[in-house]
Amino acid sequence: MDYVSALVPPVVMATLFTALIVTIVKSQGGPNKAKEDAIADAVIAREAAARGTSRDN
Repeated sequence: MDYVSALVPPVVMATLFTALIVTIVKSQGGPNKAKEDAIADAVIAREAAARGTSRDN
C-alpha cells in the first residue's frame, strides 16, 4: 500500500494542473474578449495621448 500513498500526490497535482489549464483555455475569447480588447485599446490610446501631449509642452 506504500505505492498508493506515493502515487496520490502526483495524481492530485496533475488533476489540478489539468483543471487549471482547462479553465485558462475556456476563459480565452468568448463574449468577454471584445470587452477586454476595448479596455486594452483604451489604455493604449490614453498612454499614447499622454505621451503626445507631454512632447508638445
